[in-house]
Amino acid sequence: MKTHLATGSLITLIAAVIVIGSAVVWADDNEHGKVVISTPLAPPAIGPYSQAIRVGRTVYVSGEVGADPTGTIIGPSIGEQTDQALTNIGHILGAAGLTLDNVVATTVYLVNVSDFAEMNAHYATFFKNAPPSRATVQVAALPKKGALVEISAIAVIPTD
Repeated sequence: MKTHLATGSLITLIAAVIVIGSAVVWADDNEHGKVVISTPLAPPAIGPYSQAIRVGRTVYVSGEVGADPTGTIIGPSIGEQTDQALTNIGHILGAAGLTLDNVVATTVYLVNVSDFAEMNAHYATFFKNAPPSRATVQVAALPKKGALVEISAIAVIPTD
């Protein structure tokens, strides 16, 4: 849809909804070339951010905690929450046509660094081949009550 303003300037607004299986990708084509990626298979964004953004061949996945699609934290253990956070990332990447194999970098935020070994054991089951680069840091708290871990990821869309 094109809209002409009284001043003669032209604004082009293009919005598309693409359905991939049960996942939904909302695409906004604007002057920055950003595409918003979203799926109901992961918890919705609870603030002014997107589950993921694609720019060019790179997908930036926001920090995911160990919550189910309704936003409820899964179990009290770091292992359960790590599994769910990475499952959420997998669903978000799936909405972009990618998998965890496309992840090149992650950042892991732990409320308690003594949970590192258990988090790492669970994390390793998701990245068996060529694991991504990673930074892991301890934080004082996470915004979602009961969350013990948050993981963000960067993935790359392969060239043909």
